[in-house]
Amino acid sequence: MDAKPQPAPGFSLRSYHPEDLGAVYRICLETGDTGEDATHLYRDPELLGHLYAGPYVTLEPELAFVLEDAAGVCGYVLGARDSSAFYARLEAEWFPPLRARYPEPEGDPDTWTRDEHLITHLYTAPPQDEALFGRYPSHLHIDLLKRAQGRGNGRALMAALFAALRAQGSPGVHLGTSPQNVRAERFYRKLGFRELKREPPYTLVMGRGL
Repeated sequence: MDAKPQPAPGFSLRSYHPEDLGAVYRICLETGDTGEDATHLYRDPELLGHLYAGPYVTLEPELAFVLEDAAGVCGYVLGARDSSAFYARLEAEWFPPLRARYPEPEGDPDTWTRDEHLITHLYTAPPQDEALFGRYPSHLHIDLLKRAQGRGNGRALMAALFAALRAQGSPGVHLGTSPQNVRAERFYRKLGFRELKREPPYTLVMGRGL
């Protein structure tokens, strides 16, 4: 990977600002169906953001970077330095107000809506994988809208996060992606990620040293 990859012409990369929150939530939703727009899948457009974007920009904003062009923010990368500590903060700080807002679904899961299936994640403690966290303690989420893809912007975002994680002393980072998202897997492999484990049918876990 180049020492300092730059965004494509017409795009700029910067640290996250609090006023970017709405755009970050929107991008999370518009890439939430294995990279495709998930707007039509959920009644509540904020649910995906509450799980996969909001806690990162709120709890570790120094590890959040956004990409923008003339039309506005069109991509982001979000990180957590210490996954165990981050998940503990989710349980203590992030989930309680959301649980008050979204009651835990009851009854037969086969009758639940997509929203209700997502809501259950607010009541489920993230897995603690000490073997994984020992070597790759940090983790990340990256999403770009279609207009920003395929132009080196993702590489530039990842480079910014890697530099920030190295500055905080992290030895490695991991991520989860859908095994069906072949394009994403190819992108991660080009950046030096390797497969660590598969958790069928939903998640491929990959990691790389820093």
